[in-house]
Amino acid sequence: MKMGLRELTMVLILWGSCCLFAGGNGVLVLHFYKKSCPSAEMPVKEEMKRNMLSDISSAAAILRLDFHDCQVDGCDGSILLGNSNGITTETLSDKNFGIRKVDIINEIKSSLETICPETVSCADFIQLAARDAVYLSGGPYIEVLTGRRDAVSGKKERADNQLPTYDISKNISLEDGVALMGSHTLGVSHCRNFQNRLWPIKDDTLSLAFSGMLEMICSNPTLSDISFAQNDATTLYFDNQYFIDIQSGRGLLKIDSEIAKDPRTQPYVTAFGQNTQHFFDRFSSGFLKLSNYKVLVGGKGEIRRDCRFINS
Repeated sequence: MKMGLRELTMVLILWGSCCLFAGGNGVLVLHFYKKSCPSAEMPVKEEMKRNMLSDISSAAAILRLDFHDCQVDGCDGSILLGNSNGITTETLSDKNFGIRKVDIINEIKSSLETICPETVSCADFIQLAARDAVYLSGGPYIEVLTGRRDAVSGKKERADNQLPTYDISKNISLEDGVALMGSHTLGVSHCRNFQNRLWPIKDDTLSLAFSGMLEMICSNPTLSDISFAQNDATTLYFDNQYFIDIQSGRGLLKIDSEIAKDPRTQPYVTAFGQNTQHFFDRFSSGFLKLSNYKVLVGGKGEIRRDCRFINS
């Protein structure tokens, strides 16, 4: 069944602010910590390099962590909070299944806390790590704004209710929304997320060769939380291969196939598949708008000493 424009826009998670200003008494700017903690951004890149050398899938994991943090009440680092003080961690939500590498952000925070105590927010570390994950995987370098503060609450139920975020009132274009889908160029998806496209009725938007391969990978239903398939043919590299693949019936998730076929989004898919730089430009635009979504600034929230716990 073809989705209406509203439904398609919802699935694409088209949200984000059109402005640099984040509200309250503060503002997001480039190099917010230039004076208060000049070395704030360097440990992020070094930690991402180290983790990607030992586990190349770290880049995809951090990018997903970033998107899922922003979708629940905004980019506020709430996804990092553990169970304590009435907080139930968002990572327990079924919709956060497979969220990994939270420890990377905690390690970055811990290493910098001795140098710049209670200065750099966990929310900013997520955004900076995602930026470096994209760049170190061959994608564009995105000039991320900083100055976010951390949430002082978190609930599993919020993730249950808000993932994905169905807020289409913000000023992000359909083109940028399709570009954000290009984040699927990194990483893998578990069989549980797409096996309903194989059984009981095969999705005819999948190529025969691709569906046959997926059937072999996901042949044991008891392993659907463990077995996985690559999101695209170059799953370790941030490139435009995703858009090339989904045009030939190799869209792993249903939404991947939908945007390749829908006449409203298909021109963008084609354009991104033909021009890597164009994809990079639009992805960067969407990423920045997403990273500004409902951030805490000024006197709101706090700067956590430990990303896993609120300060009091």
